[in-house]
Amino acid sequence: QDYTWENHGYSLINRLYPDVGQLLDEKFQVVYNLTYNTIAMNCGVDTSMLHRAIWNYVHCVFGIRYDDYDYGEVNQLLERSLKIYIKTVACYPEKTTKQIYTQFWRHFKHSEKVHINLLLLEARMQAALLYALRAVTRYMT
Repeated sequence: QDYTWENHGYSLINRLYPDVGQLLDEKFQVVYNLTYNTIAMNCGVDTSMLHRAIWNYVHCVFGIRYDDYDYGEVNQLLERSLKIYIKTVACYPEKTTKQIYTQFWRHFKHSEKVHINLLLLEARMQAALLYALRAVTRYMT
C-alpha cells in the first residue's frame, strides 16, 4: 500500500519517459475494463469484482497487498484451480500446460479464458513495474 501505480509509479514513469505512463495506464485500464458482461452462459453480469479479485490476487502473489481491499473476495470468487492456473502462469510460465488450462472454468468460453490471461499478465507487468519504479525512487532520494 505504500507504493501504488496510481499514486507513485505513474507519475515517476511519466517524469522519466514522458507519455509512457499514460500509454501504460491506458493499456492497464483497457484490459481491466474489458468485458462482454457475460460469464459462461449468463448474460448481463457485472464482472468488475472478478477482474479486481484476479488483479489483486496476482499482486498478492508478488507480495503487493492493499489495505483498502477485502481479500475475502479472492477466496469467494476464485476457485482453487483458477488460483493454481494464475500462480503458474504469473510465476512459472514455462510450467503452464494445456491440462492446467483446461482444468479451470471447464464450461467457459475460450475467449473468457483468454481474457483471464490478459488480466493476469497485465497485473503481473504492473507488479514488476512497481518493484522497479520503487527501486528507482529509493535510488533518487
